[in-house]
Amino acid sequence: MKKQRLLIPLLFITVAILLSACGEKELEDPLEWEIDNISGTTQAGEDFAVDDMEGKVWLANFIFTSCDTVCPPMTRNMTKIQDQLEEEGIEAEIVSFSVDPEVDTPEMLKEFAQAQDADFSNWSFVTGYSQEEIEEYAQDSFGTVAQKPEGAEQVSHGSSFFLVDKNNEVMKHYKGETDVPYEQIIEDAQILADQ
Repeated sequence: MKKQRLLIPLLFITVAILLSACGEKELEDPLEWEIDNISGTTQAGEDFAVDDMEGKVWLANFIFTSCDTVCPPMTRNMTKIQDQLEEEGIEAEIVSFSVDPEVDTPEMLKEFAQAQDADFSNWSFVTGYSQEEIEEYAQDSFGTVAQKPEGAEQVSHGSSFFLVDKNNEVMKHYKGETDVPYEQIIEDAQILADQ
């Protein structure tokens, strides 16, 4: 009889654990791209390193301040995501890497970001590395192009948004310029934040 009394609560605990584990959502087809470190300076003139992002969920993209095509709308789209993350109570950071670092000063990045209504409380705009470093970094870590031809003012670069997990692995990428899948991004960020 004593054994039965002990087994019943144990059975309930086991079932509860199994049910709670079933409720955890998983990302669909995660990329799991490991990313390298890169160091720079933020729009506030503070030191930044990707290695310091470990333990955080974050979104990344690549922009530059004199961009006359995709960067302003992409940044406004990221602002919408930032607002939605806050509304849902999801803790996530945002990092926008300048692909024109020799032109983009921290002050220029700050001005550009403010013009797109970015909130700096969890969003860093980063510069302060060489052109060659960011071109290699974009390609090697994020699988995206970033190229400034000799003598050109505009930089060719990808317009994706990248979702990075707490282990500094790119888990997803999304369209960042048009037809942005806002709901999917928020859902995926929530899944990573809960892990």
